[in-house]
Amino acid sequence: MIGILGGAFDPVHHGHLRIALDVLETLNLRQVRMMPLYQATHKAQPGASAEHRLTMLRLALRQQDQLLADDGEIKRGGHSYMIDTLRWLHAEMPGQRFCLLLGGDAFNHFAAWREPESILQLANIVVMQRPDHASPPHHSLKRWLEQGECQDVDAFNQRSAGGIYCQPVTQLAISSTQIRQCLQQGRQADYLLPPQVLDYIHQHHLYALS
Repeated sequence: MIGILGGAFDPVHHGHLRIALDVLETLNLRQVRMMPLYQATHKAQPGASAEHRLTMLRLALRQQDQLLADDGEIKRGGHSYMIDTLRWLHAEMPGQRFCLLLGGDAFNHFAAWREPESILQLANIVVMQRPDHASPPHHSLKRWLEQGECQDVDAFNQRSAGGIYCQPVTQLAISSTQIRQCLQQGRQADYLLPPQVLDYIHQHHLYALS
């Protein structure tokens, strides 16, 4: 099974990388494909261009063979909807199984996504939870949880689609917003993100106040 972790990655940081590795190892996934969105749908647009964000992600992952930077959403352009991404992935890799890696908050809003039923016909879902913040799921998810929730890894790995597995992941109190604010205020962002990514940010003068 292949994991899919989408996001702006504006910029990518250790929090993104650690949770991807947690899920990769716990579920024994073939790989996790980290997919920067091209254009945000329901929130502010990224501060760095798609090309810069993809390059930073590739720099962050260059030592990790099973975590891959996937440019599929960037190549397609426009707004990034997961249902479109999954249909494209199935066309590119026929016969492969996929699981979406979602944070708890994102999963609680899953019913409002475009074509959630179709998403569950094309992929499983991993709900990444902070060990000390396992909030109850929204009532709109009850039917899907009743149909697909798996209590252990083996049961989840047998599902071709529609399975839902809740996994505690390492919670690092780091955010891309925090990093951008540090840089805009002239403070150091060291140890929040890979040094090669920080070097790239300084080299290209990203996130600095104009």
